[in-house]
Amino acid sequence: MTRSRFVFVLATVTDDSRHLLGERELGLLPDGARLVLVSRAPVVDFPALLARVAEGRLLAGIDVWPDEPVAADDPSRELEGLVLSAHRAGGIPEAFLTIGDMVVDDLTLLADGLPPARMQTAARELVGRYRNRPVT
Repeated sequence: MTRSRFVFVLATVTDDSRHLLGERELGLLPDGARLVLVSRAPVVDFPALLARVAEGRLLAGIDVWPDEPVAADDPSRELEGLVLSAHRAGGIPEAFLTIGDMVVDDLTLLADGLPPARMQTAARELVGRYRNRPVT
């Protein structure tokens, strides 16, 4: 972390990954480092992250938030050095088309008696570890 100029956070949420990047870890990043968070909000300590951005020590691009949508009066909207996206990175048309192609390819393989190759196979032993909030 002390030599990282760019950090991309793509982790899922488990009991082990909650606040994976906490105040201590974020403090290890050199001034001016850039952090891009596009996976799940709970893997980062948000108050610590936003404090680093407010201090001008860190630049951040955030696509996932603890509460979505981000309130219109949320102070983070005014932070210099923060690119705020409201959980839209995966919702671009090209992403949906690619996911559809992957599903069709794997269904074709399954129909031919072969294992799926493009999508991740669910691992029963891992499913219970995920801590994503259900969509309401």
